[in-house]
This record gives sequence, structure tokens and C-alpha cells, in this order.
Amino acid sequence: MNALIIGYGSIGARHARLLESMGHKVACVTRNKECPFPTFPDIQAALEETKPWLAVVCTATVEHAANLKSLLKAGFKGRILVEKPLFERVCEIEPEPGDNVFVAYNLRFHPLVTRTRELLAGHKILSARFAVGQYLPDWRPGQDYTKSYSASRARGGGVLRDLSHELDLAQFLLGNWKRVTAMGGHYSDLVIDSDDQFAVLMETERCPVVGVHMDYLSRSPHRGFDITCADMTLRADFLAGMLTVDGTVEEFPVERDTTYRRELEAMAMGDPTPCTYAQGAALVELIEALEQCAEQQVWVSAS
Repeated sequence: MNALIIGYGSIGARHARLLESMGHKVACVTRNKECPFPTFPDIQAALEETKPWLAVVCTATVEHAANLKSLLKAGFKGRILVEKPLFERVCEIEPEPGDNVFVAYNLRFHPLVTRTRELLAGHKILSARFAVGQYLPDWRPGQDYTKSYSASRARGGGVLRDLSHELDLAQFLLGNWKRVTAMGGHYSDLVIDSDDQFAVLMETERCPVVGVHMDYLSRSPHRGFDITCADMTLRADFLAGMLTVDGTVEEFPVERDTTYRRELEAMAMGDPTPCTYAQGAALVELIEALEQCAEQQVWVSAS
């Protein structure tokens, strides 16, 4: 089947490579001359020529809304996967998206997360802590970090949006947020105008105390979570591929492409795991609430 990639940066290249390896014929909407796939100057032309079953939006966050609008106005009825976060800011889309639009929170497909959801079923959850950090200049070797979208607030950069996987995971595992507060902003000497760290405290439907810390600053990359139940404690380390359950280690070695591939397979199979449009839009609302909390030093409750 045909698949269309909109935007051919690093993540667009990954999706294109994986889809091709899965047997799909790939085309791209891009002006990147290094793109090895057939290219088109705009979405309308690409849709008319390729008639894809899947469109993957991989442009800068600030362009997501315009790209999605173009797909919907063109009458595209296939599946749409928008890279995270869904939008830079809360916005309304016309025509209104249907149930064919999803957001690429691929960590939902990590076997650590699948196993954690199984273990949490039926347990009383008392507290949880999620943490992710990596020094921004080390993110993309060979590229000047100051020129990346991550460094630019205007382009949708900053840890709240770049590392919003943790905000999605917290709700995927522990239920929707009920109230939140946060501290965050730009604290380091990094040459960026986006936020470089955020600390979040929130209550969710299943957990009374949830902490989330994310940063561009850690020289020792890390990503994981701790969840304490009334009768069980879990510790997940994504980089090591390990889940510790009451002191017993379970190993889940995965390649870097695994979660992306499983996400694309789910799009093809109609799996309910992918983040829906409604969930992605709600997460954008959460991000704006967190910015409000940090600026005004207040708690915000879900609407």
C-alpha cells in the first residue's frame, strides 16, 4: 500500500524507512533534496498522485495544524498519524477530525509499558514519579542544537512539548489528570529561548500523587518511572530495558526502531493502543495548563 510522509527530517526519515521495510510504497512532501523517495511540493498533489492509506505528519510542531487541515480539506479518508505533540497550542480544526487521526506517542508500544499496564490492573496506586533527561547538544550528533526546532519556542520547542511522552505515559498508565501545578522555564546557559526543564505535580484518576520531571540538561541520559502501589512497587528503566517488580528484574531488550514499528503496525491493523486525536488534544490543553501554573504559581483543575 502507499504511504505519504509530510516533512522529511530525522523522524520523517525514520517513518519512511520503516514503512518501506514493511512493504509499503513511500512518497514524501518535502523540499529536502536528500530525500531518496519520490517527492511532491504540496499535500494536494501528493494525495492525487499516490492515493495513500496512511499520511504521517512529521513537520515542525507549529506546522501540524496547517498540515492536518490540508489533509482533511482535501478529503483524505485514510489514517493520519501526527507526530507529537499534536499542536503547539490548543486550536480548533475544520473540518473536524474523525476517528482516523492519531498522535505518535510511540512509547505506549514499549513492552515495559505493556507489562506495567498488566501489573497495575486491580491494584491501588499510591504514588508515581516519571523522569526523562538528556543534554540537548547531544541529541542530534553532527547538528548545531541552536538551530534545531527544540531550541526555538516559536517553532514549538521546549521540554514540555519535546518530552511530552512522559505526560502521555502518566495518563496512559494512571488515568486522566484532575489537577496540576508546575515549575519550569529556561534556567541553563544553553543558547535557546525554549524551556529547558519542568517539574510537574499532578493528581490523576488512579493516582493521588504523580511527579514528572523533564529536562534538556542531564549529561547522563535517563528515562523511566517508579510506581508505588499498596502491595507492589515498580521501577522502569527504558534505556536499560528493565522493569523491577518488588526487587525482581524483568528484562525487555528492544531496538530503537521497535516502538515506532509497532506503532505503524497498529495503524495498519486498527489496534486501539495509539493515542487518539481527542487524547492528543487534551494533552495540548495540559501543556498549556502547566505553562499557566509555572507563570502564575497556581494549581489548575481539569475542565
